[in-house]
Order: sequence, then C-alpha cells, then structure tokens
Amino acid sequence: MTPFRPAVRSLVLAVLAATSFTSRAAESIPAPVDQPYPGAIVLNVDASNTSQQIFRIKESIPAKPGKLTLLYPQWVPANHGPSGPLNQFAGLKLSANGKPLAWTRDPINVHAFHIDVPRDAKTVEAEYQYLSPTEPSQGRTTITSDILGVQWHSMALYPAGYTTRRIQVQANLTLPEGWDYATALETSERKGDTVQFKPLDLETLVDSPLFAGRYHKRYDLDPGAKLPVHLNVFADTAEAVEAKPEQIELHRALIQQAYKLFNSQHYAHYDFLLALSEEFGGIGREHHQSSENGVKLDYFTDWSKAESVRGLLPHEFTHSWNGKFRRPAGQNVPNFNTPLQNSLLWVYEGQTQYWGHVLSARSGLIRLENVRDILAATAARYDAMRGRSWRPVQDTTYDPIINGRRPLGWSSWQRSEDYYNEGALIWLDADTMIRELSGDTKSLDNFARNFFGIENGSYTANHYTFDDVVKALNAIQPYDWATFLRTRVETVGPAPLDGLARAGWKLVYTDTPTPYLKGVEERNKSADFQYSLGFSVSSEGRIEALQWEGLGFQAGLGGSTTLLAVNGTAYKADVLRAAVTAAKTSGKPIELLVKKGSKYRTILLDYHGGLKYPRLERIADTPDRLQAILSPLK
Repeated sequence: MTPFRPAVRSLVLAVLAATSFTSRAAESIPAPVDQPYPGAIVLNVDASNTSQQIFRIKESIPAKPGKLTLLYPQWVPANHGPSGPLNQFAGLKLSANGKPLAWTRDPINVHAFHIDVPRDAKTVEAEYQYLSPTEPSQGRTTITSDILGVQWHSMALYPAGYTTRRIQVQANLTLPEGWDYATALETSERKGDTVQFKPLDLETLVDSPLFAGRYHKRYDLDPGAKLPVHLNVFADTAEAVEAKPEQIELHRALIQQAYKLFNSQHYAHYDFLLALSEEFGGIGREHHQSSENGVKLDYFTDWSKAESVRGLLPHEFTHSWNGKFRRPAGQNVPNFNTPLQNSLLWVYEGQTQYWGHVLSARSGLIRLENVRDILAATAARYDAMRGRSWRPVQDTTYDPIINGRRPLGWSSWQRSEDYYNEGALIWLDADTMIRELSGDTKSLDNFARNFFGIENGSYTANHYTFDDVVKALNAIQPYDWATFLRTRVETVGPAPLDGLARAGWKLVYTDTPTPYLKGVEERNKSADFQYSLGFSVSSEGRIEALQWEGLGFQAGLGGSTTLLAVNGTAYKADVLRAAVTAAKTSGKPIELLVKKGSKYRTILLDYHGGLKYPRLERIADTPDRLQAILSPLK
C-alpha cells in the first residue's frame, strides 16, 4: 500500500477520530428511565445582579464514579418548541472534590455535556451563568432594575437517564435587596434576601416560575376559599400596582365563572404572576398552579385603553384545565430534551383561546360587544388569508418548531401559529352545532365540565387523544364529530365561519372601525388598511402586514418599505384615509411615494372601494346564540 504523506495522514486520522467520537458521543446519552435519581440536586440561583442582568448559578449534583451526561433543557413546556435558551447559557465550570473536571459538549445533541466522574467523587459541582438578554433583538428581557422572572428551565442542568419527575431538587434563590417575590412554589424559609424552597421534583420546579420585584402587591381573588387564588402584581412603579376595587372585582368574577364552567379545580392554590412594565419582556405562559403574564405598565392606570390585553389572564387561567391537567398525549414526554408532539394544539390552544374569549365576556373583563369585535377581527383575518389555500390549520401546529416564533415576511401566505385563533373559530363552530342539534339544551359548556372537570382535585396530568375528544363530544351530542373536526382542521379552503352564522351573526365591512378596534389600532400604533389596500402602516410610515395577492402586493409593495407621501402630501394615517375615501367618487388612483433602501418610487393604486373595517352584523330572524355563549353563567 502506498504510504500517506504526513499532512494527508494527519487529516485522515483527524477525520477518523472525529467520526469515531461522534458515533460514540451520540450513543453515550442515556435514555430517560422512570426511576428515582439517587440523591437530591441543590440548585442555587443568585438573581441580585440587576444592573448587568446576569443570573449566577451554582448546582450540586449527586453523582457516581463513571460517565455522567448533563442536559440543558431544550423543549420548554408551554412554549411548544425547542426554545431552551442555550445561547444564553455561559461560563460552565465543573469540579469534584475541589478539583476541576473537564466536560465535552455532544457534537450532535449540543444541549448535552459529557463528564467523567472521578472514582472518589460523590458530587459534581457546577457553576455557570444565565445571561438575560440586554437588548430586545437578543430575546425576551427577564431581569430589569425593578422586576425579574426566574424560569427554572433556563437555570438548571440535570442528569440524563432519568425522567424529570423522578429527579429531586432543592432550589434556593438570592433576590435583590428588599425585593418581594411570588411563585407557586412552597417556601421553606427566607433569611434576608435568600429564599429556600421546599424540595420537589424537577418537572414541578420547571412548571413553577417566580416573579420578583421592587414594587409588588398581592390581591386575593377568592377570599375565604379553601383553595386560594392570588393576583401578584409587579410593576416599574409603585403607582402601577394599585388596582381599584371594581377592577379586582372583575378578576374575581373570572375565577367564579371559570369554576362554573369547569366545575373543578386541579391545584392546591393558584398564583397569577403579572408584570406591568415597559422594560420587562411581555409574556403569556401557562403553568399548572400559576401563569406568567407580562403587559404594558398601564394595565390598571389606563383601564379603558388596556381592555384589549385583558383576555390574557382568562386564557392562561383556562390552561390550568386545558393544557396542564388535560394534555394531548403527544405532550407526555419523559424529560425536557424529548421532542413534543404538537398535533393537537388546536385543542390545547385553540379551545383555550375560545374559552379565554368566553370567560373575558362572562367575567366582564372585556365587554361583550368588544368580544364580538375580537371575533369579527379574527374572522376577517382568516377570510382574507391566502395561505389557507395551501396550508391547513393542522400544519400550523408545527410552526413553533419550524419557525420558533420569529417574524415572518408574508404571514398571510406562510401562516403562523393559527391553531390559536382559527382554532377558536372551529370551537365556536362546534359549540353552535351542539346548541343547534340539541335545540339549545346543550353546549360546549357541557363538554368542558365532562372533559376537563373529571378527577376534581387531582394535580396529575391526564392525557388525551383525538379519539378521546371525539368520544367526549359524542357523549354530549351524538354527531359525526370526527369528520366535523378533521374537515376543519386538516383541509384547505374557506375560513371556518359557519359557527358565526349559526350563532346568528355575519361578517361585514364598513367604512369606520368599531370603537374597540379603533382603540386596538391606537394601542398598536398602526393604521389598518388590510381589507381595502391590503396592508397596514406603522406610526413611522412603515408598510406592515401585507396581504398576499392583495392590492398593495399586486402593485409591487414589499417588506422594508416606508410610505412617505399620499397624493403629494406627507404621509399621515388620516391623509391616507381621506385619500381612500375620496377615491370612491373621484375615479382617480391613489398615488403613493414609497422608499425601500435607497430607492424611491411612485405606486398607483387603482382602488375605489373605500375604507373597510370588519364587524359583526346580526342575521335577521335567527337566534342570537353568541349572546347566550358570552353571557355570565348563573
């Protein structure tokens, strides 16, 4: 055999070594087994460095001599995708008996770290940091000078080879000086600014986040109840945490309406964690005994203008029943590095979105007529969405994995996580079908009680399949529910608006927005021309939400475009509105001067249909089932 030249020989050996290591490393990650992990992990999180937004973590992990693989969570519960913030995990140092330990990242599963534990070691000490984003472009901000959020999946390494519910953890947290906190976790003791929590399994720990802050107020939403529910408010200012009694009464009504709907409770206590901030990242994430909620600072202080965000708490509270207690079978995974199966998210999130709307109206958090406007906006969105011609809503359940909630250039064509809002329309369709078939003696309320209300008091997740959903619907009202659901979820075509018609309402367009939708426009700092010109415009004149094959699309408008002038006049929303209105009778096209990059051009829109804004209109001589659906339960 001809000998290799030295350089070639070195390259071949390097490739062979890398190939061998890749194969060996990939096989060395133990599969999770349902057995208790020997010993309890001690997890210490120091969250006191608010100025640099750095969480410092020290972790003691009981270990036996030999190979050990530590995992950083990848698949985050309730986020539906592999969104574990590994890019913000840094500074990993390991030791045993005071001596440094080398670690190797797995070349295939980069969330795994391989270690050789020395023969005389019983514990591996880990030290690392979680670096909260310091700019919005880096991700969601989780720590500011006034508020912080601890999401335990971001903080913890855990041993491979065990189900997370069988790994015990003792969590401790150091807070900024004098700060208060709230969490579903049970506190063992607090000494100064260090809090020790009662030991529990890793799965429950990760499902129990914590908010802390300089300004905090706690409201009892079910006074005297055996199973307490609290609203824990944290804010940028002391004034923002103060709620008026009538505002709290509406939140209390939410709790009671939910109990009347589901006729059960699946928690020992429930804590809403609500951050009101211009800096702390917005969020809505469900947990079994709590929820993380983040909105702007004016939630209480500008009550009427903040109505559009008041559906967040009803949605997340509903998840305690749907998504946490009852979960799709594909969400039953052994650890945080096993992929989730999302095919039933149109039930998990879609029906939760529906009940969120219903409970918002029944509690009074959002006025009934404004919930109608929300449904009108949703119906209009899907009625105009060209993406429905190629992508069924079932396929959007994979979007958290495909897209990871990144911005989309053509959302009306690509589609996004439409299983939420289109899912809500499907469940309105199901609700009204049950009501019609039963002569209005039964409804989806009965399904909610029978499906989510089982095993009252149980905290153990109860998983369901598509067939379970169909069976439960048939128990309320016999019908071909399998075909009904598959047709709406798995096929393409027109938007599912039959439920609106069966509820006694139809989608129409008028030349003025409803007061509620006008308020949403103002809060979003945009002007909506989607159903006339085929796009919206931000307050800075940036073209947004371009409708695929809409008028603007056909004229050649694209992303990263700024609208500078309308018919020779500098752009303002009212100037464009006036031009659209004038074009109805003038017969002249609307002239837009736009800028993209360094290029300017004039675009003519030959449109004469006037302004168009969605709303619902009653269908004469039909029962108003929507009124019945949204009215409070007695």
